[in-house]
Amino acid sequence: MISRSKQVDKQKDILAAALKLFTEYGFHGTPTSKIAQEAGVANGTLFHYYKTKDELIIALYADIKTKLSFCIDIKPNGQESIKDIARRNYISAINWSLENPSEFRFTQQFITSPYLALVPPQIQEQSSALLDLVKEGIRAKEIKVTPPEYVAELLNSHLSAVHQYLTRAKLSQARQKQVIADSFELLWKMLS
Repeated sequence: MISRSKQVDKQKDILAAALKLFTEYGFHGTPTSKIAQEAGVANGTLFHYYKTKDELIIALYADIKTKLSFCIDIKPNGQESIKDIARRNYISAINWSLENPSEFRFTQQFITSPYLALVPPQIQEQSSALLDLVKEGIRAKEIKVTPPEYVAELLNSHLSAVHQYLTRAKLSQARQKQVIADSFELLWKMLS
């Protein structure tokens, strides 16, 4: 019998291989046999953990979103305004994207795919905290009356653009920090 820690290691290896290959070749261009080979497991082992490729794709997204949720904290710390909370989380999200470029690229692929509709409710709840913050900002008149889902899409597009710029530009750490701060202010001006 395989120990629990070896099972967890195999799952981690499968997810790591899937992440690498999906970001390189896309969902449809990556056969499960290639993922199993990259992970160093038999094809049957992959299907023991994930019954279908779709299930694997969704599990990888859930794993990444769970890790990202440790970096994002929508709850106010003391007397923070909606803008302060948004700024803090925006900076955290940008920094996470720069520290985890493959994971960020995968999430960008995922949210523009049909798989998004298959995400389990507990993972969707992580996104609902952002929508709740936007709704609170609208109630507090800190954010223009705008559909919260539209604001979430604008935020995602903005994060993606800033991420792309920062990964291509050769900036000092101080300049990069300034670009992040300036980009938040541009976004906030559009929303407020």
